[in-house]
Amino acid sequence: MIYTTHYPSPLGDITLESDGISLVGLWFDGRRHAADMQDKGQEERPDLPVFRETRQWLDIYFKGGIPHFTPPLRMEGSAFRQRVWQQLLKIPYGSKVSYGDIACSIGCQSAQAVGGAVGHNPISLIVPCHRVVGADGSMTGYGGGIDRKIRLLELECKGLHHPIQHPSNESS
Repeated sequence: MIYTTHYPSPLGDITLESDGISLVGLWFDGRRHAADMQDKGQEERPDLPVFRETRQWLDIYFKGGIPHFTPPLRMEGSAFRQRVWQQLLKIPYGSKVSYGDIACSIGCQSAQAVGGAVGHNPISLIVPCHRVVGADGSMTGYGGGIDRKIRLLELECKGLHHPIQHPSNESS
């Protein structure tokens, strides 16, 4: 069974999917590959602990903060896609890397193959595919739309210059 809920972000509504324990999907509604990730046997369950944790992550992120935790994730895909997605998780907040950089880091000679794997990332934002750019720094290839990609990177840039203190980060 796949469980779903929705999150109203400042950049558009987001759909979240879970297997009941881990987050298995997160995308902006209308995203290019969203139809690939949707399953007919779904039940709306906003009360799941993984959804509460993911909403907390998204709240911190969209307020310009850096979430210092990751909800439990489960991403299904080929061994190659898994390697690419693991590289995405290593891209620091506010940074950008090229498809070619990722290809080099995993010993692949095809930035285009990496682009295909990045484009099928099932968990947008948390697995930061928006931080991947063209070799010349151009804003290319974001299923949620290039305008949204630019706004996400701007949000992160502002967050680095004006970090938000969260109760868990404040000293007593």
